[in-house]
Amino acid sequence: MSSIDLSPLYRSSVGFDRLASLIDHAMTSETAINGYPPYNIEVLKENRYAITLAVAGFTQEELDIQVEKSVLSVRGQKCADKENKYLYQGIANRTFERKFNLADYVEVTDADLSNGLLTITLVKEIPEAMKPKS
Repeated sequence: MSSIDLSPLYRSSVGFDRLASLIDHAMTSETAINGYPPYNIEVLKENRYAITLAVAGFTQEELDIQVEKSVLSVRGQKCADKENKYLYQGIANRTFERKFNLADYVEVTDADLSNGLLTITLVKEIPEAMKPKS
């Protein structure tokens, strides 16, 4: 995968530095390169969303979900499995971290691990003072 230098954009873009840095980070981050774990982002209803990550083989205790400064981080730390001896091991057994930038007023309301899929439910709640008056 080739790298693109976005530094010329930083000099000529006033007010778009956050966007340029997000694009730059997305193109150079390790998760963008290896793509693990795969995920879907769904619209459930108006202002309700779900992020589903395929985390087969991970238990609830091996997963960590945190939100800090509008960034949702999902980490998986697999415990060492020294009891099993494999002839072939095709199921990924590695540590991962996925980060999602959340829009303003989006909050995590639920997380559920079922059948190897971690589903994180998000809700966007705009304060009454910010809503348009009719």
